[in-house]
Amino acid sequence: MLSVLIWIPLLAALLIVLWPNLSPQLSRQISLLTAGGLLVWSLILARLFDPTVADLQMVEHITWIQPLGLNYYLGVDGLSLPLVIINALLVAIAIWSSDLDISRPRLYYPLLLIIFAGVAGTFLSSNLLLFILFYEVELIPLYLLIAIWGGKNRGYAATKFLLYTAVSGLLILAAFLGIVWLTKAPDFDLDTLITSTLGVSALPLTTQLILLGGLVIGFGIKIPVVPFHTWLPDAHVEASTPVSVLLAGVLLKLGTYGLLRFGVGLFPDAWNAIAPYVASWAVVSVLYGASCAISQKDIKKMVAYSSIAHMGYIILAFAAASPISLLGSVMQMVSHGLISALLFLTVGVVYKKSGSRDIDVIRGLLNPERGLPLIGSIMIVAVMASAGIPGLVGFVSEFLVFRGSMEVFPVQTLLCMVGTGLTSVYFLIMINRAFFGRLSESVINLPRVQWRDRIPAIALAVIITFLGLQPTILVKWTESTTSALMYKPPIVAQIESNVKAISLN
Repeated sequence: MLSVLIWIPLLAALLIVLWPNLSPQLSRQISLLTAGGLLVWSLILARLFDPTVADLQMVEHITWIQPLGLNYYLGVDGLSLPLVIINALLVAIAIWSSDLDISRPRLYYPLLLIIFAGVAGTFLSSNLLLFILFYEVELIPLYLLIAIWGGKNRGYAATKFLLYTAVSGLLILAAFLGIVWLTKAPDFDLDTLITSTLGVSALPLTTQLILLGGLVIGFGIKIPVVPFHTWLPDAHVEASTPVSVLLAGVLLKLGTYGLLRFGVGLFPDAWNAIAPYVASWAVVSVLYGASCAISQKDIKKMVAYSSIAHMGYIILAFAAASPISLLGSVMQMVSHGLISALLFLTVGVVYKKSGSRDIDVIRGLLNPERGLPLIGSIMIVAVMASAGIPGLVGFVSEFLVFRGSMEVFPVQTLLCMVGTGLTSVYFLIMINRAFFGRLSESVINLPRVQWRDRIPAIALAVIITFLGLQPTILVKWTESTTSALMYKPPIVAQIESNVKAISLN
């Protein structure tokens, strides 16, 4: 059942490439039908998913290359299910939002489908080698999407992305090889490493810290966290709108997912030892990202730095590793994926119609006669969600992150909450200048936005609002799994011990 999400997009990509004389229109239709069908399939899987079970479900396990310990091992749980659905949704939106006259369509659309397969495989893999194979699958397609269809500095941005991501993959692979070699595990299956006699937890703490350090830096590059973030703003600015939607909405989550699954999950003792430093690191990312966003004139670059800040909230939640904070971290992955995708979509529409992303150039976008009132209103919804306004999904995720982290790291949590205030500042500056400012010449007589551009933005705005009002859907899916991943830092353990002692007296 899960293999459908991997092999169908790969077969569709192969079909588009090999079909002789395939028209651009048919290439687009095949890709859109494939992505839309897989979105429906992922929702069917969600319907079959049992939220009360913390372990992997719908497992597929086939011995593949036994001498290497590489097994075809797929499974879905409450951590991966929401991300699988978000991947299907955003790839479908990226295909829908692509220009009808895109150049080289028989290369462009297969690359998007390959990314779909690679991301789905990454979220579903329970064998470490299989995980890293799928993790690297998206590297070349995304490089090509930026290098061929990007902006004027696309070559620099694409090469920088390639180098950073390659280093990320090498560090993660080295850590995985070290884990299996030191534990003498018979294969790279995740459950084998956890349950074997000489499991990861039996290794000396120093050894665990070295292996965990490789994972933290490797996944930290992908997330990204400061100071490994410099590739992201360049990639976003040069990438086309559909590619930015996928980059922010899905691909950054590969880093957070991997760190939670293999960092917190495999190294609870070592993670406990470095948790205070990780929490402080999260504060640096939040405040640095928010501060850089305030100084930006380019709206797209502002949203890119905003992503760095919001990824910091997830790192804070990982550091606290309480049941509520880990639940909030998954909610934040989902909410950031939806919100950032909507922001980049609307920025893309504004740029396509006005020819500029400079907030000092585009003014009066909400003018009902000459501006872009609908797209402007939807962008304001996205901004409100990003700032954590109640009633939208961003509020729910940030509340859970801060509520769960406060009892473990109160100082770092309060500092990260300052970042939420800064989010409101830079987005209010953007709204004031671009939407309510005096009508600029670049906005006068803008061409009307077609419904083809409106539909995905409206859909995302509706989902963001719905999940903000009904977050129990996501909570129900993820709560069992995140609770099973949770460990108890000394502070929490001491609190529980004191409470128990008081109750006995």
